[in-house]
Parts: sequence; C-alpha cells; structure tokens
Amino acid sequence: MRNVVALVLAVWLPAVAAQTAVVFSDGFESSNETQWQHLGDCRSLPGTPRSGELALHCQPGNAVLFSKNAINEMGVLELWLRPETVNTSYRIHVLISELPGLNALWQPVALIEHTAGDTSFKAHRVSIDEPASRYLRFDIEVNHGAVALDDVMVERILLATALQKNEQRIVSGILDKLRDDQNIALQAESFRTLGENYAAQLDLQRQYLEYANALHSGIALALAGSERNRMSNPMAYASFRSIVTDARRVTTPLQQARLNSMLKPFGDLVTASLNVVSGGTYSAFAEPFKSFLASSFDKSNYKDAGLSRADRKFAEQNGLKIYQDAERFLSELEKELTQAVALDNELLAIQKTVDRFRRDLDKQLRDTLHHASMARSQETVSRALSKDELIRQKLMSEVAGNITLKANSYLSEGNNTELIRFVLKTSEQLEQTQSYKDQFNQITSAVLTYYDRFERSVHSSQNPFTEQADKQIWDSHAAKARSYLQQSKESFNRAYL
Repeated sequence: MRNVVALVLAVWLPAVAAQTAVVFSDGFESSNETQWQHLGDCRSLPGTPRSGELALHCQPGNAVLFSKNAINEMGVLELWLRPETVNTSYRIHVLISELPGLNALWQPVALIEHTAGDTSFKAHRVSIDEPASRYLRFDIEVNHGAVALDDVMVERILLATALQKNEQRIVSGILDKLRDDQNIALQAESFRTLGENYAAQLDLQRQYLEYANALHSGIALALAGSERNRMSNPMAYASFRSIVTDARRVTTPLQQARLNSMLKPFGDLVTASLNVVSGGTYSAFAEPFKSFLASSFDKSNYKDAGLSRADRKFAEQNGLKIYQDAERFLSELEKELTQAVALDNELLAIQKTVDRFRRDLDKQLRDTLHHASMARSQETVSRALSKDELIRQKLMSEVAGNITLKANSYLSEGNNTELIRFVLKTSEQLEQTQSYKDQFNQITSAVLTYYDRFERSVHSSQNPFTEQADKQIWDSHAAKARSYLQQSKESFNRAYL
C-alpha cells in the first residue's frame, strides 16, 4: 500500500511545470473587507467557512463585488462556493475592466452556475488570461437561500497562453491587409508568426494529454484499493465481530454455514482481508442479517439447536440486546456507507470526464496535424507526443513551415478566397485547442472539490459510531486516509495547478 503514493488521486508525471504563481488571494478573513467594494447584501461571517474563520455570505438577490485594486497578469481564477440548501441556485458573472467602478467598461470573461443539489463547498476554476493590469468583478445572483464564497485566488497567466493571445490580432491584421493592400512582404511575416503560433499548440495538446493520462492512471489506483471504502466494511469493527461471534454460539452448523455465506462479500475475518463495500452489497445484506439474528435468538430456534444449558441461558438473556446492538451498529454503518458511496460515484464521474477529454483531445491533435499537411499516421502522432524534445521541436518546425508555405502559396496565386478560408480555419484550430484548457479547468475543479469533500468526510467530527472500540477503529482508518490524501493533494498541486 505504501507504494501507492496517494489514496485518492495518486499522480504520475515525468517532469512537469512547477506550481503557478499566485497574483491575488483572499479568504474573507476580515469583517471589514479591504480588497473589495460591495454592492448588495454580502458580508464576511463565521459559520462554515472552507478555511479560516470567516467566509463571504451573500443573501438571496443580487450583489456586486469588485476589487479595489487592479490585478496584474491574471491567468486562472479559482473560488469556492457553498449553497445554503439543496434548492439554492447561483449565477456569478466574472468580468474585468481597465478601470474600477460600476460605470467602467466591464468585459465578461466567464459565467459560473449552480442549479441545485449538494450543499458542500465546490471549487470553480475559470481562465481569465489577461496579461495586462485589470480590475476583477463578480456579479452575484442567488436564489432560494444564501451562498458562501471563500478562498478566491488568481494565478499568473502562463507565458504560452499570453503569447497565443496575440493570434487573434495576427489573424485580424492579415484580413485587414488583404482588404487594404497586397503587400506580400508584410503578409509573409504575418504568415510566419501565424505558423509558429499554430505549431506551438501541439506542445500544449501534448501536455494536457499527459495530464489526462496521469489523472486516469491515478483514479484507477484509487478505485482499486481505497482505504476510505474499508471504513464502511462491517468486518472492520469490533462490535460487529462480537455480534457475529455471539450468533455463531447459538446457531446450528447449517445456520453457521448460511451466516458464512452472508459475510463472504465483506472479506475473510481470519486473514483480516477487508473488501471494498458497495451500496448494493450492503443493502442486500443488512435486512437479511437482522432477520437471521432475530430467528437465531428466537426461543423456538435455540431450544432445538442442541446447545448446552449455558448457551441456551446466554441466548435467552442476551438475544434482545444483541439484536438491538446489531440494529444500532448497522444504522451507524449505513451513514458511513452513504458518504463512501457518494465519493465513489463522484470519482467515477471524474474518471468518465477524463476519458472523454482524452479521446477528444487525441482527435484534436490528429486534426491539428492534418490541417498542417502532415501525414495521417501513428508515427506522426508519436513524434508529437515524444519524450524527446528535439523530436518534438523538429515536428513543430515542419508544422509551422507548412502553415506558412500554404498561406504564402494562396497569396502568391492571388487566391484570396482560399487564403481567407485557410486563415480562418487555422484560427479555428487554435481556438479549439484553447477550449481544452477550459475543459481541464473543469476537471481540476472537480478533483479539488472531491479532495475537499473527502477530507471533510474523514474528519473526526464525522465519526458515526457510539461504541468506543468502533470509534477508535474508524479514527485509525481515517488517520491513514488523511495521510494518503495529503500526499495526493500535494502531488496534484505540484503537477496540475
């Protein structure tokens, strides 16, 4: 188990970029906010913040929140939101402007929405990608309850993204020159830059494919052996094992065989192996097990079971208590299982999203190469994904050259119709690649939310058991889970954020 670096999302990446620098952060830890101007009913209050002691609570209705100071080099915005009830919905428009104040010219950059459902904190990550200094604004709309906002953070824009922002200006300049004149020398320089920008997206695609492949591998490891799920296995707990021992004492060999069959899905108590428990396994077990106990301690059963006088007396005196203990324990265990199953389902949903992301991005990579007149072959794709930087750089040089050459050929032929079509298609390919960055933001948001919910589910306050021995066992498993989780979070932050 030690070889599985992290419980939840063990992460593997061969040499990836370091964590992005933070250019702005606020946890709303002051009741007199110094970094924001407020319009509407939003206040920093105690209660259930994600971290620290306070979070910004916005009541139902509309509110506006914008930074008092401009923020430089805004890349990815991260913030955490928690709806008050399962019916609470919110919409947050994210905007930026060169100037502060409501009357400034605000440019919308993202929309964050939540309709209804879970009431725990949820991460949201959106790309702003603005290298210049800008003010940040949130237009907040909340319905059917309040919403808590906490831990706002803005990361610096990546250099590669900042360079690619020039692509729109390049395309616009090319089209303007085609309309105004036919200066081949000026156009050739624009085509060369367009080709270089186009080729650069190959490395971005390769990086995100590596990220996705690593995430997929980590999730598979977590699903294979989760310490968290072991916490919902009844065989792990002393009081349940005691109930089983007492039941064996008053049953016939045939009944004991039936009991062994019922317990088999949970693992072998003798070898101390504990299998992962699913909701289906538990629901098929709980009620039949209680019925088995009730019949085992019924007088009509144990009086004819060939028991000793001491065992019959034991059954008569303790049967009701043992049944009540079993009912209590199984009820407590069900609370634990509910959380474990919810986390499993959330992780499966992330895995499906990652699988879809990988398939779509792989197709996008192949389309990118095809548009640049590269051969449709696995060898070409392998060059794009090679671990050898020299191989990748040579391919990118070929791609950039092909884009430039094709555009220049249309220009020299005077075929403006095909040139415009080609330039716009090239621009479209670049924009599609950028969309994968936004999709990956959604994946990382889901993973961060999963981490947060997992961590809260194994906090000592969530211990569902009343018997001290069971509480200690739960705490022991929870401590291991928290340790694995911390390792995984640190790896994830280094590799992906």
